[in-house]
Parts: sequence; C-alpha cells; structure tokens
Amino acid sequence: MTQRIEDYALIGDLQTAALVGRDGSVDWLCLPRFDSAACFAALLGNAENGHWRLAPEGAGNCVSRSYRGNSLVLESVWETRSGSVKVIDFMPQRDRAPDVVRIVEGLSGEVTVHSTLRLRLDYGNIVPWVRHTDGHRVAVAGPDAIWLRDVPRAGDTRAGGTRAGDDGGAGNTGEAPRVRTWGQQYSTRSAFTVREGEQVAFVLTWHPSHEPRPPLIDPYESLEHSLQDWEEWAAKCTYEGPYRNAVLRSLITLKALTYAPTGGIVAAPTTSLPEEIGGVRNWDYRYCWLRDSTLTLGSLVSAGYLDEAAQWRDWLLRAVAGDPADLKIMYGISGERRLPELELPWLAGYEGSAPVRIGNIAADQFQLDVYGEVVDSLYVARKAGLAAKPHAWKLQLSLLGFLESMWREPDEGLWEVRGPRRHFVHSKVMAWVAADRAVRTLEADPSLPGDAARWRAMRDEVHREVCEKGYDPERNTFTQSYGSAELDAATLLIPQVGFLPPDDPRVVGTVEAVRAGLGRGGGFIRRYSADESLQGNRVDGLPGGEGAFLVCSYWLADALLLTGQVKEARELFEKLLALRNDVGLLAEEYDPVAGRQLGNFPQAFSHIGLVGTAQALAREEAREEAQEEAQEEARKEASAGEGAG
Repeated sequence: MTQRIEDYALIGDLQTAALVGRDGSVDWLCLPRFDSAACFAALLGNAENGHWRLAPEGAGNCVSRSYRGNSLVLESVWETRSGSVKVIDFMPQRDRAPDVVRIVEGLSGEVTVHSTLRLRLDYGNIVPWVRHTDGHRVAVAGPDAIWLRDVPRAGDTRAGGTRAGDDGGAGNTGEAPRVRTWGQQYSTRSAFTVREGEQVAFVLTWHPSHEPRPPLIDPYESLEHSLQDWEEWAAKCTYEGPYRNAVLRSLITLKALTYAPTGGIVAAPTTSLPEEIGGVRNWDYRYCWLRDSTLTLGSLVSAGYLDEAAQWRDWLLRAVAGDPADLKIMYGISGERRLPELELPWLAGYEGSAPVRIGNIAADQFQLDVYGEVVDSLYVARKAGLAAKPHAWKLQLSLLGFLESMWREPDEGLWEVRGPRRHFVHSKVMAWVAADRAVRTLEADPSLPGDAARWRAMRDEVHREVCEKGYDPERNTFTQSYGSAELDAATLLIPQVGFLPPDDPRVVGTVEAVRAGLGRGGGFIRRYSADESLQGNRVDGLPGGEGAFLVCSYWLADALLLTGQVKEARELFEKLLALRNDVGLLAEEYDPVAGRQLGNFPQAFSHIGLVGTAQALAREEAREEAQEEAQEEARKEASAGEGAG
C-alpha cells in the first residue's frame, strides 16, 4: 500500500528525482533522466513494481523528518525500543552517473536495520538479472545496469553488541558495522545493527549496460559536498520579505525540478498521480510547459537567480525555434517535440487510479495562449536585464505575425481540455498580452525593427472583442469562453497581466464570481467546473471531477491583493501555506473534503504560485511601511510648523 501523496519527500541531482516515503521507501525513481522509465514504480502500483525500503526492523513511519538546512538532503528519524537511528537520503549532483545515497546513522542504543531492494525496470515491468561482481550486486536488463554497494563506517567509541548475520560473541571495539546481504533475482535484502555514532552507507548507481561501471563515489564526502552545494546556492537568494523560509524551500524545489544540462524545468517529476482518487485524470507531467515560462522567469529574477532565469530563457528560445505554426504547448526536457501518449496496463495506478499514462498527447493541441506566454517571457527577460540574444526579437516578431492571423480561431485553452475547441477568454487575453508586450518593447527601444502601430491595432481589436464576447454583463463577470455561462479561474489573471486595471468593476465582479462559483470552501479554487456544463456537455470531455487547483488559489490571493482586499489575501495565503507537507512540498491539487493533496508531486506551478504571492505580499508590506513613514514624516513637519507659529 503506497502512502499518501503528501507523505513523500523529494531528493534529486538536477537531472532526475526520487520520492521517499515516511516509511523509508523510495517508491518512485526514473533513471537516468526525469522522463526515463522508472526503476522504482511502487507509487503507481505496489511493492512488486519496484521500491527500496530502508528502515528499522518492524518499524512503521519515521517519527520526524526534515531537510538539513537549505538543502535537498533528507533526514528521517526512527525511534525504537532499543534505540534510535537516522536515515540520510540524497542524490549528489552527478559527474558521470546518477547515484542514490542512503546513509544510516546510529543515534542512540542499538538498532537492527533492514534494507529491501526490488528493482523493476521499465516502469515495474521487467525483472532484471542480478549477480555478484567486484563485491557488489549488479542488476542488468537491456540498456540498464544498476549497482548496489554498502560502505560501513565505524563510530568513535562504541563497543560490544551482536550484528545481524553474526554468530554472536565478543562484539567489537569500533570496527564498522557488518552488513549481511541475501536474496535472489527478485529482491535484495540486507540486515545490520548500528549503535550510536556508527554509519552504514548504501550507494545505488545507474549506467548504460554496454559501458564499464563508472568511478565509485565516496558517500560520506558526497554528503558534505552536496550540503555545501545547496547552501551556496540558497545563499544567493535575495528575497528578504515575510515567509522567507517557505519561499526559499519553494525555490529549492524549482531548482530540483531543473534539468541542468539544458535549463528546462519539468512541471513535476511524476506521472499519473490522480486529480481524483480512483479517477482517470492521470497525466504525465515530466515535461516543460510554455505556460509556466513567464511566472517561472519572474520568480527566479525577483529572487536574484538570474543565471537560472537565463538558462530557462535559453531553453525556451531553443525549444520554440522554427515555424511559428509548429509551436508546441510543451516540450521534452531537451526540447523534444514528440511526446506520444501510452498506457501502462500492468500498473494498477495510485490507489487504483487507472490508467497510468506516459507521454502526453496534449503536446499536439493548439493553444493560443502559449504565444502570449512566450512573448511575455522574453519581455520579462529583457526587462530584467538578462543578456540579450540577437535572434530573440526576430523570433517574437515571427510569433506575433502568426498570432495576428490566428487569434480569432478557437483552441483547446490553458487547461488542455479534451473536448471541442472553444473561444477561451484566457487564450484571447494572452493574445492581447503578446501584442501589448510588443508595443511596450518597441516603445522602450525604438531602434528595434517592428511596426508598433500594427501591434497596437491588434491589441485594441483583441481587447474590444474580449470585452464584448467574453463578458457577461448580467452577472458582471468574464466567462470561460465566448457565449458560455461557465467560469474559469484563469480569468483571475486579467488584472495581473494588465488587460484591465484592478479597480475596474468587471475585474472586481470576476474575482467575486470565481470565488463564489469555483470555490470549494476556505478559498480553495477549482480551475473550472468539471461537472456537466450549463450547455449540457462536459467542457473537458472527461468523466469525474478533480480537486482544487492550488495555483488558482494563489491567483485568487493575488487578485484579492490587487483589488485592495489585503487582509483576505494574506489570510488565504497563510491557509495555502498550511497545506504544504512537513518538508514544505505541494502537489498540483488539494481535496478540502478529504484533507489531502492530489495530482503530480511536487508541482512546479504550485510552488511558482507560492513564490509569486509571497513576493506580491512583500511588495504590499513595503508599500504600507513607506506610506506610514511618509505620514509620520508629514505629521512631524506639521507639528514643527505649528510650534514655529
């Protein structure tokens, strides 16, 4: 039985990532990349689909866990009748090969620890052949080879005791704990006893099966280097506002979701975690979405991470290069365009939520909004002072030219609905954004080639049509699509992107309509209605429902802040902060009835929302302080004037 989604923590090496449960089991790991086949897939099936549990004999969940400092090094503590132990999990930033390092450290007493390793390649479908070689165990199947070795290290002053696998006897005077390993082709099991100060490290290493084994790492030195790497990176954060710890943890998570060789950022490291338990809304999120680009760039730039922002910008430019008509809504982590969708029938799905899918056919959808998001991202990059790319403006002009002829067409929209194409309001608003950012760019730098009057005319025409066809005057709200009575949380972005000012009555009405119509209590907002629509057919073409989409709730907090409801915005933000799990991670969605997280995990969009709203609240706090200081200064001057009189 897999654990709740929020019971997992993330470790990674900036090229892939693993999920570690409270029970000490690694239930998800794809090697060597985020989008590779999983060698541990118990998360989407059961233990027989691959996992690696390392915990005290007979123990359940750990009693506490946390990341050490500002790092991605996870520490989990178990307390037993005979003593306590800590398991340290991390993936060092790789040189040649990916490594998973797990170090067991005795804290008190004497504890017997068990390791159970079941490698199942190809998403739990293939049992590898396991053999002994060079004192290690190596599992091989097709293109994959995975090595496991243990590296004990003795404590300082410990003595006495019997280790699992020993015949008993006089004990020891500080020698390293002895690990006894047994098993066969289907699983590898180990047992050992640690006492205070002793450590045993396990290192799991992947490499292509046709190549020699890569150089061995020292797990204890790698731990120190990993901690140093993460702390040095975290120290670059320039955000000093309220909620700094939460913001920094979200930024660390975004960094962990970055594929270092290209700068691409995956939406999540998982696939098919359900938006509804037992439902069919199970999608592969191990790719890079253009819809995330502007918000990601903004978050990185405002927190001082210009190098990461530049790498993401450069990934974006490479990915979208080519004919504008061929622009995709998402790409692979190296910019791949073909992401065919398959179902894996041998996996039962998380808590029976089938089918399990890999790949994402939504990559072939037509979504108008991505053109606006790309142009806006490059506008943000230019405004932030990132080193200019000579071809970036030419690319934007090419995208604008295509959009000029296509913005009147229906599309699948931001939420990738699998029903009929519609004239989605958000899509049209983002077409307006593309034209608006072009105008602003040319106004700021008249030396650039381009016809500002042309894009200004397009901007005005889009604006006029959206206000005429996408707005319901009777209910005083923008709707999901032209002629529809449905609401859409994406319309909360209208004031944020500058389409209308926050104090426009249509904006205020939309915020209130979305909060009332899509709210699930406590400010938690659905993307749109997943029930039968008012026109009698499902908007997204799928059965079932979903939870509250967390980034939409952050958008509501932003909209409340923009419309002057500062107290309500802050209260909602703090409610959302409370949804993070014990190590600060958020999934895609939340079920306020069941009180649990849903969807792929951890989700970049949710953490981007957290960072963005925290930054907006910090700006508001700074504005209020400046206003109070100005008022105080005015009072002092008035008082001084009265005294002089």
